Amino acid sequence: MSADPLRDLRVLVATACRVLGRRGLVDGVLGHVSARVTEDRFLVRCRGPHERGVARTEPEDIRLVDLDGNHVEPSEGWHVPKELAIHTSVLTARPDVAAVVHAHPRNVLLCGLAGLAPRPVFGAYNIPALHLAIGGVPVYQRPILITRAELGAEMVAAMGDRPACILRGHGITVAGTSVEAATLTAVDLDELCAVTLALARLGADVPDVALEDQAELPDLGAAFNDQLRWQAVVSELDA
Repeated sequence: MSADPLRDLRVLVATACRVLGRRGLVDGVLGHVSARVTEDRFLVRCRGPHERGVARTEPEDIRLVDLDGNHVEPSEGWHVPKELAIHTSVLTARPDVAAVVHAHPRNVLLCGLAGLAPRPVFGAYNIPALHLAIGGVPVYQRPILITRAELGAEMVAAMGDRPACILRGHGITVAGTSVEAATLTAVDLDELCAVTLALARLGADVPDVALEDQAELPDLGAAFNDQLRWQAVVSELDA
């Protein structure tokens, strides 16, 4: 950590954007990550004067705005996302949320369009993804740009208190207690849907993991789920 926590958070959000790009969850300039700073201010990935795409996001692309979408620092050349309402709606409705990810993973898109619900069909292969499937992944059915508060409220109503929501024909919204947690949940949802698609293509009728086996696959905690896994996905950026 540096002497400037806001700078550290800016770097973290930029890193999350690059991880999403490395994992193929975003393409071009589509997708954004935000992080709560105060009750009414947050950092969000904006489009800048030297736009390089989400996968090549730099800390200066992460700008401080308020819940009305106003820049609260010099903003010449930067534009907030058109779908800023995704972030403002979640952050307003859910005070427990510290970060929001919006991305367009192809695996999730195809599952949503095909009506394939992710199920807990695997176990130790990816325990966080298993628990995501056990809790269920809700779907917001409208394939639209979420550009207004009322549309954001619709999405939040569909999402409920779950960490992730499939936006049918569009992408995903993920909420987390940290930037790391939200980003890794997005990665897990993509993997969950990749397996769901592969099984559908194989025509395989795979049962859910038995409850007695689910009990042997507990939540491994933030030290593993967030910290160690985050270090691993960030290290991939150097490849």
